[in-house]
Amino acid sequence: MKSPEEILQHYWKHPSFRSPQKEIIDAVLGKKDVTVLLPTGGGKSICFQVPALVKEGICLVISPLIALMQDQVASLQKKGIKATTIASGTKENDLITLFDNIKFGNYKFLYISPERLQSVFIQQKLKELNISFVAIDEAHCISEWGHDFRPAYRNIKVLKEILKGVNFIALTATANERVLDDISQNLELNKPVLFKKSFYRDKLAYQIFTTENKLLKLQQIFTKTKSPAIVYVSTRKKTKEISDFLNSNHFNSTFYHGGLSPFEKKTAFDNWMNESKKIIVTTNAFGMGIDKPNVGIVIHFDAPFSFENYIQESGRAGRNQKKSFAVLLKNEHDIYLLKSQLKKTLPTILEVKEVHKKLYQYFRIAYGEISEESYQFSLYDFCNKYEFSQKKVEIILKILANNSIIEITNTYNQKSTVIFNISSKNVISYAISNIYIKNFINSLLRTYTGLFKQKVKIDEYLLAKKNSTTTKQIYNLLNQLNEDGVVDYNRIKTENEIRFLVPREDNITINKISKNIQLFIKQKQEKLYQFLAYIQNNKICRSIQILTYFDENSTQKCGICDVCLSEKRTKKTAKENDILQLLAEKRSLSSQEINQHLKGKKKHILILLQHLLLENKIVINHQNKYQLK
Repeated sequence: MKSPEEILQHYWKHPSFRSPQKEIIDAVLGKKDVTVLLPTGGGKSICFQVPALVKEGICLVISPLIALMQDQVASLQKKGIKATTIASGTKENDLITLFDNIKFGNYKFLYISPERLQSVFIQQKLKELNISFVAIDEAHCISEWGHDFRPAYRNIKVLKEILKGVNFIALTATANERVLDDISQNLELNKPVLFKKSFYRDKLAYQIFTTENKLLKLQQIFTKTKSPAIVYVSTRKKTKEISDFLNSNHFNSTFYHGGLSPFEKKTAFDNWMNESKKIIVTTNAFGMGIDKPNVGIVIHFDAPFSFENYIQESGRAGRNQKKSFAVLLKNEHDIYLLKSQLKKTLPTILEVKEVHKKLYQYFRIAYGEISEESYQFSLYDFCNKYEFSQKKVEIILKILANNSIIEITNTYNQKSTVIFNISSKNVISYAISNIYIKNFINSLLRTYTGLFKQKVKIDEYLLAKKNSTTTKQIYNLLNQLNEDGVVDYNRIKTENEIRFLVPREDNITINKISKNIQLFIKQKQEKLYQFLAYIQNNKICRSIQILTYFDENSTQKCGICDVCLSEKRTKKTAKENDILQLLAEKRSLSSQEINQHLKGKKKHILILLQHLLLENKIVINHQNKYQLK
């Protein structure tokens, strides 16, 4: 059996653990229940992935986001570790096959959502597996006091009965004392060992700049800062606009958001990782799987809606333990805008009922019916049809998903497919007759193989790149080939896939979760106002404010945030004024005499004198003494 250190070196290429990873791993291997609070960048996943590879059996991982599960599974598979997840809409027969593969295929990780765990069938199948231990990721979702509360998390404790004697590890990056207590109680952890790392980052300078011209401020920052950077913005449109602005001013940048194709996302991510584009402008869709230690600055061009989001995103700077910056740009209009956006996007109970009802109508599901199908879902088309606010519907969909009423999955990894309906000989004849499309057909055949035998997944964006044209033009060409019977083209048009988890009961369904909805709305409001208080407080050290929010009592000033630097400048100015006042009284003095009068450090007095000379406020006379000019 390999040791944790050997596994860390073999799979992660790290020579040693970071504190307190080894202690956490030892506790898990010792079959203890464990609660872990490690801020962003603390290496939470290693705390359960390494012991899972040490122990016999499979580690069951509960995770709230399908995208997060897919990301971690892909990362483990890339390392040669057998891991899997249960895809959305998987039928019972397919589940039987999947669990047989897991049982006999030497798998080490099974990722499932808390909603999936509610299935009695899945609970029974889990009993058949040799579960080594259970890891609950994003464990703050279990607490109604934590951000992104998920009621389904409250039912995870059923595993305590199903998997007798199996220990739990609950992990989160953002939680205060109240949430940590809630996690332990709701999971019914047995004398849990708590590992809590401070949110204090001694090398990360939190700085807030008030500016009416944010683009100019970006220019100033990137003129001075050459290290890799992330710029967070509030909309997809802004990612491209600001990236274009930076590129036009000779700062190499790329952009990223949830609406890009898989190829576009990978290209943007790779360009940023290899630093051919040192700046990436992104929405909060950019976050999972980022392991770039030398990010020197994270800029919030637009303020987020909570401390938790801010700390997670800012925490991506300075993971190499070098001096780094978390910069937030704001002005009075931003404060008004944030409050206004919150008011516009937070729904009422009546609005939740209306959107929920229309979802069933949209897919023609009758009252009392439960559909086991997964439906392709276009948020834009849905909102356009019923004249709903897109932002508000996004929030409502999240509420419905969090309360196990629907399951919504992005389909970014799904691809359009093409198969030729005619022989290669007839394709040549068609190309000769339609010369305008000949080059595209040749490009399609060069890019993909097997097009005459089976449906092949294609990427329209990649084809557009290869043909030096637009994606829209590629769609048109493929549609033309489809209409002419040359190919069978199945285009993926939607961003999401939706599955209904309960029968249609309209208002009855929403009435059951009305308390959760009201709590969700109240929390969103409170968290925004707490964060607004932070960005408007220019009197208390930023680090102290952050630590206080997360229940860490500290009076130690960081010395590097905008508040601390402002205090230093104030003190420096006061000392300079002391020197000027002294010279006004005594006419001329040597540096030694000034030092004696002010009782300061000689080196510091000399620096202040040098500064006053540079500002032309004092001069040195023929006696080599200082006097006012």
